Amino acid sequence: MRKLLYVPIIHSEADLGRLGPTIERRSAALYGERRWAEHKETMARFWESVAEYLLSLDVARLKIYQDGLAADGELGRRIIAEAARRSSENYQIILDLIKKGAEIRKTEDTSLLVQEYEDMARRTSETAAETISSHYRSRMHQDHLTEERDRFTAKTINETLTEGEVGILFMGAYHNVLAHLAGDIVVEQVKEIGKVRDYFRQLLSRRDEEKIRQLARYLTAPILESRS
Repeated sequence: MRKLLYVPIIHSEADLGRLGPTIERRSAALYGERRWAEHKETMARFWESVAEYLLSLDVARLKIYQDGLAADGELGRRIIAEAARRSSENYQIILDLIKKGAEIRKTEDTSLLVQEYEDMARRTSETAAETISSHYRSRMHQDHLTEERDRFTAKTINETLTEGEVGILFMGAYHNVLAHLAGDIVVEQVKEIGKVRDYFRQLLSRRDEEKIRQLARYLTAPILESRS
């Protein structure tokens, strides 16, 4: 049997490199300072629950696939260590898993990541008028890149996760890698992707504070109690 643990994630400032501070400022302005601060606290506690669960496993058997990681071996480890140094909870968990014996595997295609980064950098530098005029074109291009990345990541997992192995995929919640995985790979969602997406939609809409609180409680609850 091949098994994949899937961790749907919402990226933090530390995950986004040089674009992180700009996106952080825009997000705080969009959602409001109070709501954004509460969101960051929710995400910190989310990662605490994920870390507690994953680090309790027999990590020597684990093969790690990471959103945005286009290298393995020593280069991959250096990339992960640098992101962990910037206070990325996601990458700190991976670094801890590596130290306990887990193995990282190259997950993504470099050229697709470069295209997406350039597209994101262009959008963060646009004026309001430029953003409105280019939104539709940019959204179509972004959707295409996301689809290509999802297919590449799934193909990588299909080809490198072997019989008897357990993999972990850390991937943005709005990706759809699972749809392209081989049928014999058993998937276990560490947190339900639908609820992670719903949390983010509620955060953006600002409509239902109680719903946001309910979803935040789910995201931060201990894994063994909250997982279906």
